[in-house]
Amino acid sequence: MSPPLLKLGAVLSTMAMISNWMSQTLPSLVGLNTTRLPTSDTLTQISPKEGWQVYSSAQDPDGRCICTVVAPEQNLCSRDAKSRQLRQLLEKELKEKMDELLPLIPVLEQYKTDAKLITQFKEEIRNLSTVLTGIQEEIGAYDYDELHQRVLSLETRLRDCMKKLTCGKLMKITGPITVKISGTRFGAWMTDPLASEKNNRVWYMDSYTNNKIVREYKSIADFVSGAESRTYNLPFKWAGTNHVVYNGSLYFNKYQSNIIIKYSFDTGRVLAQRSLEYAGFHNVYPYTWGGFSDIDLMADEIGLWAVYATNQNAGNIVISQLNQDTLEVLKSWSTGYPKRSAGESFMICGTLYVTNSHLTGAKVYYSYSTKTSTYEYTDIPFHNQYFHISMLDYNARDRALYAWNNGHQVLFNVTLFHVIKTDDDT
Repeated sequence: MSPPLLKLGAVLSTMAMISNWMSQTLPSLVGLNTTRLPTSDTLTQISPKEGWQVYSSAQDPDGRCICTVVAPEQNLCSRDAKSRQLRQLLEKELKEKMDELLPLIPVLEQYKTDAKLITQFKEEIRNLSTVLTGIQEEIGAYDYDELHQRVLSLETRLRDCMKKLTCGKLMKITGPITVKISGTRFGAWMTDPLASEKNNRVWYMDSYTNNKIVREYKSIADFVSGAESRTYNLPFKWAGTNHVVYNGSLYFNKYQSNIIIKYSFDTGRVLAQRSLEYAGFHNVYPYTWGGFSDIDLMADEIGLWAVYATNQNAGNIVISQLNQDTLEVLKSWSTGYPKRSAGESFMICGTLYVTNSHLTGAKVYYSYSTKTSTYEYTDIPFHNQYFHISMLDYNARDRALYAWNNGHQVLFNVTLFHVIKTDDDT
């Protein structure tokens, strides 16, 4: 609270100086000062037809000059050169004083703003005091088990409230947060968006080709410290960095093919594999950075997706929703955005967001909604801190973007625009 109070004190001090100036200067400006002029019986007889005449001059106790004048008849003023000159001098002085007043307007406005801010702070303090008092009373009235049950009840209510949030539209990307520096320039790291709250396992896949080793960590903390919990040797090499872990299984593109593999971490076996019909592969339709990134597998709040390009769609991006068990294509959408002009892409709530580059200055430039089958050009910048992004995927549980940024494993926060569902919504 100290900085706002100090600021308000400075404003009040300024207001005091303004008031003092107004009490001393404004009266003399409009002719209401208390300095006495010589009385009328000391004046000499001067004919009003002679025009303006200076009778005497003196100084008041503050050293200001005081002049006594006799004005001519009113009908003489309009044609008297001296009257016009005096009027011009008075107008000039008035303008100068008004020019001095103009800079004070922002000060007055700031005073009103700060006063409003102080009122808000006071209201927040009163609310906080009420809450703290209520907590103290409840602690005295309930034992620990009862309080614990109330906390669990509150958590359930909050989760129910979160479920009423409809899928959101991407508005902003902030960060990144650098989690770790490891591996080569290209790679992927991820968590399972369908895992339970207590399951925070991390999977790590270095390089975009000639590798079959997946490293597992029990938590982000173990990942940062390098404490591996398990290593998996896949039956096939992968292509690219656009893999995804979804509901306990790894989905990846088999090297030198358009075949998608579903691999179970629990059993260590391939559960399904299927060719993605007409999909380009092996750097036919990669992202701008290359690296066999032709087929991008991803997941969001709706399900499992594949993003790729075909000759039939002139090399433009195709979006396909997949059956997570059989890998069958459930539905596809053909866009007009060239796959080779995309830096990376990710899905949020059934909408594909495409970046225009993998280098510095990249931004989310294009989006396509599978709900409405419409697209729009966007302008959502994000900070490519380490200059080269080779993996960018959304995690619906964490509401974050996982990225591999030139050998740095980083996280971006996302801001989504949500609509609250009501009981009347169908």
